[in-house]
Amino acid sequence: MQALKLYNSLSRKKELFEPLNPGYVGMYVCGPTVYNNVHLGNIRTFLTFDILYRYLLHTGYKVRYVRNITDVGHLVGDGDEGEDKIGKIAKLEKLEPMEVVQRYTNDFHDVLNQFNFLPPSIEPSATGHLIEQIEAVQDLIQKGLAYESNGSVYFDINKYNEAGNNYGKLSGRILEDLLNETRALDGQAEKRNPLDFAIWKKAAPEHIMQWNSPWGKGFPGWHLECTCMSVKYLGNQFDIHGGGMDLKFPHHECEIAQGKGLTGEDPVRYWMHSNMLTVNGQKMSKSLGNSFLPRELITGDHPLLEQAYSPMTVRFFMLQSHYRSTLDFSNDALKAAQKGYRRMLNGMKIVKDLTYEPNAEVDLDEKKIADIQKAISGFYDALNDDLNTAVGLAQLFTLLKYVNMIYMNQLASAALGEETFEALKKNFILFTQEILGLAEEVPGDGESVLKGMLSLYKEYKAAQQYDKVDEIRAYFKNNRMVIKDMKHKIDWAWEE
Repeated sequence: MQALKLYNSLSRKKELFEPLNPGYVGMYVCGPTVYNNVHLGNIRTFLTFDILYRYLLHTGYKVRYVRNITDVGHLVGDGDEGEDKIGKIAKLEKLEPMEVVQRYTNDFHDVLNQFNFLPPSIEPSATGHLIEQIEAVQDLIQKGLAYESNGSVYFDINKYNEAGNNYGKLSGRILEDLLNETRALDGQAEKRNPLDFAIWKKAAPEHIMQWNSPWGKGFPGWHLECTCMSVKYLGNQFDIHGGGMDLKFPHHECEIAQGKGLTGEDPVRYWMHSNMLTVNGQKMSKSLGNSFLPRELITGDHPLLEQAYSPMTVRFFMLQSHYRSTLDFSNDALKAAQKGYRRMLNGMKIVKDLTYEPNAEVDLDEKKIADIQKAISGFYDALNDDLNTAVGLAQLFTLLKYVNMIYMNQLASAALGEETFEALKKNFILFTQEILGLAEEVPGDGESVLKGMLSLYKEYKAAQQYDKVDEIRAYFKNNRMVIKDMKHKIDWAWEE
């Protein structure tokens, strides 16, 4: 089995993962700005790091996973001017800003629970770390890397670069090109350089989220929040920082500058970014009318959707592509994912009831044993190759093939030997549920009710009461399930 390699956005290549402290991993992921419902782009990003978190835990690391909540300082347009996104909604809806924060934080947690995400180790909020942010601003001013201007404080890009640093190294952007692209904006006159970014902003009188500081009433810069929270909980330097591709510039670029400026060390060893979503080949956008909320996918309540899709179907769909590739949503792709997930779900239902049956008259099938062992090691190799879940799923389907063969009496468990049989069973469950996080979807009426109905089905069939038999079959079909009449038993499965 190969060692874990991760693609580092900073070096632009896959690197062997070697944590700063052997056996321990510090991971920070940029969480949501809680001013509206979580969207599917967020889900894909957090899925990437849910898989990474699960896999690191599975392989024996002790992981501290920090994912923040941004509840102040993120301005409309993602720049240094304009309204706070949360404050704007609070004004429109005549609410306290923290009511907006609480509503959408609750929604965020509810949605992630539906998609079976593990909670982070720590979930800090920006407003809960104002003291640390004010102290960081003071420190950067003292180091000559920031300056106060009209009640706001800006990070000085030129001073940072003069100290031998390279603002733009993460995104690959060149300073001169960035200067040429910069538009003249309100408030730029306060800056020494148009690229300088706010680490503390003076609050206008109408700005409803503001706090006292040495520079007057104001609020922290969006970029500074993550730097302060990651340093507090993970140290001056830590292993992994994740987020969506859209955060690479300027947000993560600014985090690098702030972190290096505060501590003298590059803050992060491995930068990881998930790619964007498209819909039928077009960028997902509210203005194009092709964006989906998770709730709309689950209910099917969207004009572009032909049906509803369960959270685990969507999770399975996202796992079918590599996190660094674009992912295109379409009804055909989602329906194919639904079939694939239900095949996996049926396998999970089957495998838990399989037992090894020794038979001295059955010879070991060395070819099948080797195939199963290859699929197991292939799954690990896929995940170790920068979390290649698409290849990992292909290996899982190889294991599923043998689960189904045993279930259908096409393969005797004795032909695998007890050790291989138990490895097949154990790893199929482990890969599906523990690492990929694909939870079983329980029928609405519960397993025990379905078993009772199957018992009646068997009785009605023996008594040739075919009208009753058809009624039970119709019930299962209406709930997207099928009854399987086999020589050795009667069972049910999800419709694929």
